[in-house]
Amino acid sequence: MLNRQGRPTTPNATNETGQLATIGGHRGLDHEEPLIFEQGEEGRCGVDLPEAPAVTQRLGGLRRKGAIGLPGLSEPQVIRHFVRLSRKNYAIDMGVFPLGSCTMKHNPRLNEKLARWKGLGDLHPMQPVSTVQGALQLIAELADWLKCLTGMPAVAMSPAAGAHGELCGLMAIRAALIARGDARKRILAPESAHGTNPATAAMCGYEVDPIPATADGRVDLEALKAKLGPDVAAIMLTNPNTCGLFEREIKQVADLIHGVGGFFYCDGANFNAIVGKVRPGDLGIDAMHINLHKTFSTPHGGGGPGSGPVVLSKALMDFVPLPYVMLTQAGYKLVEIDMSGTSFGRMKAFHGQMGMFIRALAYMLSHGGDGLKRVAEDAVLAANYVMATCGDVMSPAFEGPCMHEALFDDAFLKDTGVTTLDFAKALIDEGYHPMTVYFPLVVHGALLVEPTESESKDALDHFIGVLRGLAERARAGGNAEYFQGAPRLTPRRRLDETQAARKPVLRWKPAPDTKAAAE
Repeated sequence: MLNRQGRPTTPNATNETGQLATIGGHRGLDHEEPLIFEQGEEGRCGVDLPEAPAVTQRLGGLRRKGAIGLPGLSEPQVIRHFVRLSRKNYAIDMGVFPLGSCTMKHNPRLNEKLARWKGLGDLHPMQPVSTVQGALQLIAELADWLKCLTGMPAVAMSPAAGAHGELCGLMAIRAALIARGDARKRILAPESAHGTNPATAAMCGYEVDPIPATADGRVDLEALKAKLGPDVAAIMLTNPNTCGLFEREIKQVADLIHGVGGFFYCDGANFNAIVGKVRPGDLGIDAMHINLHKTFSTPHGGGGPGSGPVVLSKALMDFVPLPYVMLTQAGYKLVEIDMSGTSFGRMKAFHGQMGMFIRALAYMLSHGGDGLKRVAEDAVLAANYVMATCGDVMSPAFEGPCMHEALFDDAFLKDTGVTTLDFAKALIDEGYHPMTVYFPLVVHGALLVEPTESESKDALDHFIGVLRGLAERARAGGNAEYFQGAPRLTPRRRLDETQAARKPVLRWKPAPDTKAAAE
């Protein structure tokens, strides 16, 4: 018997991927699903369309010469196809999503409902300003919340994501330096910084000078002092950093960088750990992006787009990008022309991501100031609970309590034949998305776990039980083959990730039509 790909199957045998091969190719409720193009057949359609009128000059005489390559499918086929594909995916709605540094928290359905409200969900960026006064007020109110939570006097709302926010912050810094006639060449970047930090600095024309970390995972203050000079434009520091630790000497870092005339850019990706607890403006920070999806529960990517507003200090507020919202006697105004000549210009065609603004403001209003403080406290508590309950069988990378993410190295896997990647793949068979692995690069074989405040103690206890069980199995010895063969219970087994990165197949091409070729 042949399966849907025309391959022979044998009951209770294994196929070429090492999985159980059933007669029809399916495995329980998980169906072996062909590409949508492979299912297409000419003449099928989910709707009845009227015949096109016979015209001699259609589209200026440009007639279609061949098929356009879209699959012909019935409505049930389309529905089943995407439902089946959805079963192959993992999501925060299914369980714990412990991606460290990504903050995969629950997206409240109330926020989604508000984002779809008539008058908000159907806005168009080209509408006259007089017809979108409520939307502009919403943006202004969200901006006020961000300024209040960070202790900063200004905020740029247009950046589309965290990396875009970094670009915004450095462009504001560069504009401020140009305005004072001060050409500087270097950006200091701690080795534990997010990888986008040095990339952003390079995009802005700066040389990147790394700062090493101390043995306890924080910026080496003495190494920083040795790097300071009149050519330093800024430092780009993440706090809490990517090791899941708060930079205790951050105020000294700010004083040092300001002492040589530079600016302090803070990567705000981990703001979720300190929101409502610490105001970055009080620490001497000049610019910081805020990922609304990471701190204020707006969806990542697939439900996006993202949003990365940038808060600015008094020293940078005049260089905020266009456009921005201003309240006048006549109502809210979208300022698109900079009469003062200090703004560095426009970063994108329109102003921000309205759907993300609605969701983020709904989250803030639902929690209030005290509730947001509790968010940070619960996120930090959850991470420390993971570290405290797994620290005896796994190896914490640094001593002491962490912030919102628990970081382990691979020392607990030494001499077991099991790698960090093997351990992560085995976690998939247990029904969990793996944690972030091999990042930050300053930790060997890193496993970065961020449970977030979304998870209950029951959910954490089950996840912790799995982590402990896998660690104990690996440490017991003789189980390397089990880990190296994982995952076994997925629609596809382990891929060759090196080849997938070097030789990606990004487009499906139909098989040659042998009959047409023969003719």
